[in-house]
Amino acid sequence: MNQIPHHPQIPISLTINGTLHELKVEPWVTLLDLLRERLSLTGTKKGCDQGQCGACTVLVDGKRVNSCLALAVSRDGAEITTIEGLAQNGELHPLQVAFIERDAFQCGYCTPGQICSAAGLLAEGHTRSRAEIREHMSGNLCRCGAYTNIADAVEDVLMPRIAAKEAAE
Repeated sequence: MNQIPHHPQIPISLTINGTLHELKVEPWVTLLDLLRERLSLTGTKKGCDQGQCGACTVLVDGKRVNSCLALAVSRDGAEITTIEGLAQNGELHPLQVAFIERDAFQCGYCTPGQICSAAGLLAEGHTRSRAEIREHMSGNLCRCGAYTNIADAVEDVLMPRIAAKEAAE
């Protein structure tokens, strides 16, 4: 009788969308698979599984990360925000509202990664123009070609923030 070999599990601690999770995972489990398969956070999408499409983008300690390329154990102690965690107190994130208002999606598959990437872009604070939005969002692919509307939505949220910051200075 064949025995299944024991696979070592490593204890990790992650704060995901504000909730602390104490988990044990195999060393090869990606952050994407942990989110989708173990925690049922299926808003984060599996696209190419090679870090090329951006569908799996989440925020790790506020920075944009392709979760298909990040091993869960390498993010021990991190704060993770997925598309499910962007809304606060029942209110959609301004980017979620802008994507709806600008019809910045068609099939919707890339939308969670696009929105998380845009949230990271806003947090980074160095994007100041439409051309920079397009450049800094270029790692997130949309097979439907909604790029103009995506840039419009991000610009709708970004530009008032830039104007407010400049007015305060």
